[in-house]
Amino acid sequence: MRPTGDRRWTTGGTGGGTAGGTGAADTAVVAELRRLLREGPFHLALRTALAVRGLPLHRVQHRLAARGIKVGVTSLSYWQQGARRPRHPESLRAVAALEQILELPDGALLRLLTGTGRAGGAGGRPAARSYRALVSVGAAVEQLLDAMELPADGGLHSVGHHERVRIGPAGELCDRESQQIVRAHRDGVDRYLAVHHGDPGCDSARMRVTAYENCRTGRVRHHPEAGVVVAELLFDTRLRCGDTYVFGYGIEDGTGARSTEYVRGFSYAGGQYMLQVRFDEAALPVRCRRFARTGPQAPRTGLADLTPSGRHRAVHLVEQTVRRGILGIAWDWD
Repeated sequence: MRPTGDRRWTTGGTGGGTAGGTGAADTAVVAELRRLLREGPFHLALRTALAVRGLPLHRVQHRLAARGIKVGVTSLSYWQQGARRPRHPESLRAVAALEQILELPDGALLRLLTGTGRAGGAGGRPAARSYRALVSVGAAVEQLLDAMELPADGGLHSVGHHERVRIGPAGELCDRESQQIVRAHRDGVDRYLAVHHGDPGCDSARMRVTAYENCRTGRVRHHPEAGVVVAELLFDTRLRCGDTYVFGYGIEDGTGARSTEYVRGFSYAGGQYMLQVRFDEAALPVRCRRFARTGPQAPRTGLADLTPSGRHRAVHLVEQTVRRGILGIAWDWD
């Protein structure tokens, strides 16, 4: 049951009600809230509703707690900034309660989360390809994202990415280093999500993530069965839509069986990608080839032989403008 006398915002018509306790809310802000409740995005609608009601986040947290719902102030802040989206059942229950607390129409915020409204704030970017469409362990990655309450689309697309992979003396993937330039396609982005999938027999708990440049390591989660590690790389600033950012990080592995390929999945088209694979002198492949795939189960296309340099024992590929899908280098040991 809703509290009696709980007056609601309306999203259409000229007779929109005024929420009790807002005082002399600016007419333009109220009109903007109505538009955002119709069109989204969710985080801007939530942020504007909080502003109209004049409720600080700690008071919102207390009101949720009074309804038996535990949500941290940090999570509420991330929701209104667009850094994360509510995904868990308990989080969605909190959103439904927020509609009551902020005196919004039933389902106004939940509808924006389900995607039935128009997507806004994405800077005109197309929808990202899901992890399931890019990697064989996509379901495990999405499971970790759900547990971390992170959206699949982190609000970034790549402008340039240079990646170096080192193969050890037993043919194992020792480590990889990434130097990236990204551009934000929505406001409030302050992190990048790094995903690493080891080779068969790997131990994800022993993998290590290191932030090298213009970032620091946040939460790191492991999926032992799938051999996956997911890590937040936290930026030194919060980006606005259109801002670019440069950062570097590395992942130490060396826990899996002999490796036979390295691939990178791309959710968006555009941007340059360079991949270099360097082999140990004790384990040199007999053949290396670059390839592309539209998905993890799709056949390899665009095959081209690569010859390791004699001194540095390395092969590389450069793609000036990547397409959505998978790029990689494969090698044969015998």
